[in-house]
Amino acid sequence: MSSNEPIDIPPELGRLDPQTRQRIEQAVLDIFSEREFHRVGLIEIARGANVSLQTIYKYYGSKEALLFSSLDTWLDRLTLRMLDHLQGIEDYKERLRKVFWVTLDFFEKNPKVVQIILSSVYINTWQQTRNYQNPELFGAFMKVLAEGRAKGVLTDAVDEKILLDYMLGVLVRLVQMYVQRGMCEPLTPQANVLFEMVWRAISKPA
Repeated sequence: MSSNEPIDIPPELGRLDPQTRQRIEQAVLDIFSEREFHRVGLIEIARGANVSLQTIYKYYGSKEALLFSSLDTWLDRLTLRMLDHLQGIEDYKERLRKVFWVTLDFFEKNPKVVQIILSSVYINTWQQTRNYQNPELFGAFMKVLAEGRAKGVLTDAVDEKILLDYMLGVLVRLVQMYVQRGMCEPLTPQANVLFEMVWRAISKPA
């Protein structure tokens, strides 16, 4: 995973049977979440998904593309859930609270996605993919933050991207330690308390 060439989602992927793709992505989730990238072979994924190795190469092309396209699928699900939950919420603080809760809830219910990001994803390589910035997902975060700045409820002492860094930094650390500590204490029951801590950090002082 050291190439400097951007890693694109293979164009053939749209022609893959949806049920077959689902089996492949499930195998990716199960296997890559247990072992580091370099310790996983494509033949294992093929066997786990009950497809031929030729099918993996035909539709994905490489182990890198397979991993990152699957990761995109899971993060797209988070984006859709977030946008769906935001509908109908008018109060700004409650919109941001919902963004926070949905993110915690998603990763609490999908810990293997967290495990993959922690153990199998090389960040420098992920940054080379065209979908790394994930404009839909991060755009949803930025839109809510921009609304807060426009309403004058979030601090304007720093750039909006710094506000995003604060919020994501807390979320990433929470879900990371949730997994590493054995997932014994669920995060969502504490979501309101955790959010209020973040809110105090990024809101404009009264």
